Amino acid sequence: MEKLTEKDKELIRGSWESLGKNKVPHGVVMFSRLFELEPALLNLFHYNTNCSPTQDCLSSPEFLDHVTKVMLVIDAAVSHLDDLHTLEDFLLNLGKKHQAVGVNTQSFAVVGESLLYMLQCSLGHGYTGPLRQAWLNMYTIVVAAMSRGWAKNGEHRTD
Repeated sequence: MEKLTEKDKELIRGSWESLGKNKVPHGVVMFSRLFELEPALLNLFHYNTNCSPTQDCLSSPEFLDHVTKVMLVIDAAVSHLDDLHTLEDFLLNLGKKHQAVGVNTQSFAVVGESLLYMLQCSLGHGYTGPLRQAWLNMYTIVVAAMSRGWAKNGEHRTD
């Protein structure tokens, strides 16, 4: 597993300090952007089949529960910046779960773009090039582990 620089960790922790206290609204911004970039992903949320417009889906209790879970994963990664390898098994399983429900690994990149968009919107002038790169570095590590789990699960599926 890759390592983050001390500067990366400092930037990530500093930016997450305020965002992590009010996770759900920031998560809704992230998912709103995700569905703008890749609307077909909304179909993976089966409890939202009757949602129209997308904003109705984003405010459903089931979806807000999912947003909370995603934001807690980000929170866990930020909390474990010094030892991200301790999250390896958790991230492998997360990748397996995403493979099982039909998420493709290309969508992980769109989620990353949506995360960066949320950070930019939420942090305003505090969102700098080095901060963006630090978050991208962390996200790359997280997605690499999830992708290994995704691929491993794909090997065990019968098509």
